[in-house]
Amino acid sequence: MGSDRCHPPCWDGHEIDNGLKRVMTVKRSTEVVSEKEIRLEFIRASGPGGQHVNKVATAVLLRFDVLRSPSLAEGTKQRLVRLAGKRVTSDGTLVIKADRYRTQERNRQDAIDRLIQLIQKASKKPKRRIKTRPSAASRERRLAGKQHRSRKKQLRRVVKPDRDHH
Repeated sequence: MGSDRCHPPCWDGHEIDNGLKRVMTVKRSTEVVSEKEIRLEFIRASGPGGQHVNKVATAVLLRFDVLRSPSLAEGTKQRLVRLAGKRVTSDGTLVIKADRYRTQERNRQDAIDRLIQLIQKASKKPKRRIKTRPSAASRERRLAGKQHRSRKKQLRRVVKPDRDHH
């Protein structure tokens, strides 16, 4: 019924797995993340699934120590912590929980894929904003619009009758 391959309850980088090889080969400038920096823990998933969900540890907790990672540049680490938000613990460990699939293998792959996406997104330096000034024509249009609205509102006012012309 189940897989003939046995998985330990905790994986800490001693076994090489296809998904983790991909993590190692994700290149950002000149840096590569090593599979030894990633720790996978298998836990029981919540939600529907009957007996199966109570017996099998299919959910995956992926832990990656962002702040102590020798593979990432300082800027990438800071952007990764900012992007991950609440998923980073106070000591700088990124925790990704993957439990959307019913099999451990697919959840493991999902967690690794999500880590790869986060690192790729964090490795891109945001472009600096170039300050621009409005053109003379756009300033002219803005002022003309303001005068037009002002005139429209002036015309809405109640006209007071002149006292000289009864």
